[in-house]
Amino acid sequence: MQLTCGVDEAGRGPLAGPVTAGAVILPKEFPIETLDDSKRLSAKRRNECARLIMDRSVAWAIGWASHLEIDQFNILAATLLAMQRAVQSLEVCPENVIVDGLHTPLLPYPTQAVVKADSLIPAVMAASILAKTARDAWMIEYSIRDPRYGFERHMGYPTKDHRDRIHQYGRCPIHRRSFRVS
Repeated sequence: MQLTCGVDEAGRGPLAGPVTAGAVILPKEFPIETLDDSKRLSAKRRNECARLIMDRSVAWAIGWASHLEIDQFNILAATLLAMQRAVQSLEVCPENVIVDGLHTPLLPYPTQAVVKADSLIPAVMAASILAKTARDAWMIEYSIRDPRYGFERHMGYPTKDHRDRIHQYGRCPIHRRSFRVS
């Protein structure tokens, strides 16, 4: 069995919060029919899939880059850093890595970028699901501490409601300073 690690991120487009990456190595017998691109699944279905992935994968990990790192380095560099952290946190070393998108993080394994891998390659679909559910949970937790911005509804993405709240309250500590508000 070849140990292929799928990698994807969540949170490149928001105005607030971290960027999060998932890294997943699936076993050959994983029920891949349960997977899809995280953006095409309901929140309930994503959470069910995330539990299945965590229970049945060969290995999985989450990597983070904070809003401060996004502002310091830029969103692409922070995304690649989160991906690198996720892969390096795996308890099993992969033989190769497939990343959704155009760019790959610096890793000591053969690594390939594949556009739309999150809708084509099961391990990347799984990584997409874990990244999205982990980031959403982080944003929901933060919204409990600071309910002014409604993060539990938009997860920090630039919705009209979110922009209106920034204009009303100003930025909070997790807002990215390098992203334009309006």
